[in-house]
Amino acid sequence: MRILLMSMFMLLTACTGLPDAVTPVKNFDSERYLGTWYEIARLDHSFEQGLEQVTAEYQQGDNGEIRVINRGVDQQTQEQKKAVGKAYFVNDEQEAHLKVSFFGPFYSTYAVFELDEDYRHAFVSGYNHDYLWLLAREPQVSPALKAQFIEQAQQLGFVTDQLIWVNHPD
Repeated sequence: MRILLMSMFMLLTACTGLPDAVTPVKNFDSERYLGTWYEIARLDHSFEQGLEQVTAEYQQGDNGEIRVINRGVDQQTQEQKKAVGKAYFVNDEQEAHLKVSFFGPFYSTYAVFELDEDYRHAFVSGYNHDYLWLLAREPQVSPALKAQFIEQAQQLGFVTDQLIWVNHPD
């Protein structure tokens, strides 16, 4: 029974670690991070497959959590998709390392590892090198920012030639 309980605990917490070499931003201000972000680029995964015009909205929740509302448009059906989740800080609110859940008790890492001082763009990873996002407050970013994102992600071990550049209409 003890082994079963330990296994279940490890399963529920295994996805809240960090990829090798990824360090979350310190002196993080969650109030400044709240609001709408456009997904500029991502590594593909099943829960966003085929989506364009993807946004993430972060709101302060009632019990200290951050409410997460992800939206996107299915390329084939043009149907709007929406997922609502909640996020909590893993350590303290000054470190941009959160655990986020869209499916009951199952949490996964949301780690901001690059954030400009004006909170206009963010580089985000999941718990391993399979999850990577470039988010911005505007639907388009400069070629210089894209190049910075690719270079930094490559240095951290992400496979950037598999990035999906998300379409946002003008």
